Amino acid sequence: GLACCCGSAGCSLCCDCCPRIRQSLSTRFMYALYFILVVVLCCIMMSTTVAHKMKEHIPFFEDMCKGIKAGDTCEKLVGYSAVYRVCFGMACFFFIFCLLTLKINNSKSCRAHIHNGFWFFKLLLLGAMCSGAFFIPDQDTFLNAWRYVGAVGGFLFIGIQLLLLVEFAHKWNKNWTAGTASNKLWYASLALVTLIMYSIATGGLVLMAVFYTQKDGCMENKILLGVNGGLCVLISLVAISPCVQNRQPHSGLLQSGVISCYVTYLTFSALSSKPAEVVLDEHGKNVTICVPDFGQDLYRDENLVTILGTSLLIGCILYSCLTSTTRSSSDALQGRYAAPELEVSSFPFPPGLPLCFTDTEEQQQGKEGPRVIYDEKKGTVYIYSYFHFVFFLASLYVMMTVTNWFNYESANIESFFSGSWSIFWVKMASCWICVLLYLCTLVAPLCCPTREFSV
Repeated sequence: GLACCCGSAGCSLCCDCCPRIRQSLSTRFMYALYFILVVVLCCIMMSTTVAHKMKEHIPFFEDMCKGIKAGDTCEKLVGYSAVYRVCFGMACFFFIFCLLTLKINNSKSCRAHIHNGFWFFKLLLLGAMCSGAFFIPDQDTFLNAWRYVGAVGGFLFIGIQLLLLVEFAHKWNKNWTAGTASNKLWYASLALVTLIMYSIATGGLVLMAVFYTQKDGCMENKILLGVNGGLCVLISLVAISPCVQNRQPHSGLLQSGVISCYVTYLTFSALSSKPAEVVLDEHGKNVTICVPDFGQDLYRDENLVTILGTSLLIGCILYSCLTSTTRSSSDALQGRYAAPELEVSSFPFPPGLPLCFTDTEEQQQGKEGPRVIYDEKKGTVYIYSYFHFVFFLASLYVMMTVTNWFNYESANIESFFSGSWSIFWVKMASCWICVLLYLCTLVAPLCCPTREFSV
């Protein structure tokens, strides 16, 4: 346990009853845990409910706030400016480790020990950096400059998510298509999953047309649904067009089905994030339109929506961070893909996130030994520096998302899930960029016939 906290050993979670865990996985788990702690702190800082509860229930609250020079009611520790400072500290933490872990090829070097251990000191360092950001001089200039850095980093993180989704769609189709050479049942699997994908996409668009539009009005929603539905049809036709099939035999409807599902999800997410439209009915009462009735009932319980929405947000960010840092994913982001003949006919679960392990020779030898399996002695499972860089971008993405992107001054976590034009347009732009990226992977071989593209 002491080696885990203060030494260079991998963390075994200090529990003999825990299952054996690989060092590469335990290390990523610990960094993810630190990330979650800071994100939860940011959500608390953006919560007006928490601020009121603290003021009511903590004795001598105002005296304590004055004592730590945080203002009469600790206003310097809440709101968007406090989140910017905390996320600045977390971003610096991951950026420093990104520089420290450049060019590490195995877990035996001194810098690799720093990456894989010393968890207690890292927690102190993270806390010191987040706290130290509150003492930066000329706060107004810092916040204005850091806001632009956060926007660029947030959009880069979204771009990584979209690139990996396109790569995942191509890999899945190529995996299962390769299986048809040995077993014709893969054709049935391809057809079934493709049918399910298109059913989900079509059903989702139809349901949104029913619940988010009305006979009179809701013209913006109607246009967006029509445009995004048309884009799904377009990418499907391009994917199976003869000119694309000649250059990319592995291209098919499965990829376009995956992208169509994601477009449908982003469309739903964007419409859910859109500020409600309120009009007067014939009796002179305010009526919310273009929003489903159950949505109005749900949003009345702000705490439930806030907790569920925040949990989903953290889960999606962690999934993107951890799946994008494996070697296959980082290679894909740089345009390097496995050759088709090396593809294995199996469902492409996110690599690098094993939930259970088979007994390899190394594990058999360590069955009676420590709870940590040192699986990176010969080579690293993932690229350390790239891992920290992705978490650096994720820190900026969290900062911008929790503070409502460009509507930061009126932002709070309770109203975050009830509607914001900034979040609405960010999601719609993400949707269109995803379609554009996928179309580029299909059209690029036609535009540059002399180059080899293996997607």
